[in-house]
Amino acid sequence: MSRLARNPITIPSDVKISVNDNVINFEGKLGKSSSTLPNGIAVDMKDNLLHFSGENKALLGTVYANVKNEIVGNSQGFEKRLELVGTGYKANVSGKTLVLSLGYSHDINFKIPEGITAKVEKNIVSISGTSKQLVGQVAAEIKSFRKPEPYKGKGVRYEGERIYRKEGKKK
Repeated sequence: MSRLARNPITIPSDVKISVNDNVINFEGKLGKSSSTLPNGIAVDMKDNLLHFSGENKALLGTVYANVKNEIVGNSQGFEKRLELVGTGYKANVSGKTLVLSLGYSHDINFKIPEGITAKVEKNIVSISGTSKQLVGQVAAEIKSFRKPEPYKGKGVRYEGERIYRKEGKKK
């Protein structure tokens, strides 16, 4: 059995959970979501605690982490912040599109998916939503438009990310 899944998950007061057969429904102040349990895993709800059990021990820790992320996402949400480093690199949000100027001959129009909100403050783009996976995926896609390069450090990076810098040519 997974060491994590031995411990029960405490359900916060602002999240409502209902378990029907293999489907868990979550409802919090930020939204609603549902998760399907794989065969062989059971969830019991007693006194605002979720207990996990089952014979499929390989998936027990994964299901535990996914359920915990759903609870945190519906109550607090997730956020990733990206820095734009470089002369002339800028971003702005127009409707459901993030417009990025990253030194190419054209602007990049990135359509923001449903359930994700993007805000731009100076040269920092903050991506937030209720799904940890979707927030991380959108942030990774935006970063892939111009990855940080090792000589000058220009590009799109996560806030607080350290870039390994290389030494340039010597005379």
